[in-house]
Amino acid sequence: MEILVDFPGGSRVDAHFKGFTVPTDQPPTASAPTPFDLFLSSIGTCAGIYVLGFCQQRDLSTDGIQIVQQIHSNPRTHMVEQIDLDIVVPPTFPEKYRDSLIRAAELCKVKKHLENPPKFNITTSKVEFA
Repeated sequence: MEILVDFPGGSRVDAHFKGFTVPTDQPPTASAPTPFDLFLSSIGTCAGIYVLGFCQQRDLSTDGIQIVQQIHSNPRTHMVEQIDLDIVVPPTFPEKYRDSLIRAAELCKVKKHLENPPKFNITTSKVEFA
């Protein structure tokens, strides 16, 4: 997979892939989420994909289901130290599926990549203009 990142102006930095454009921005303009906010939100939305799939496979309604993600950062380093995901289910959600719902959310690919991070190789190259 290739992602093209460009700089459309101001503090905007956009990513383009698979026909999508994902805009990012920084304060003070903040016309889009920051890259780090997108990264953090990808954890909850990824877990949500697995929760949704679990419910759809069992014909369980997702009405009233939410995932509340809490980010805990070290006040000294400002680095994220813990991420809590709470899958909030309505009272009508079958008790027998609650542990399985957690296991489904734990399958999240973003979470798994954080647990086993990839190596980074950063280079520069020149574009030759004709």
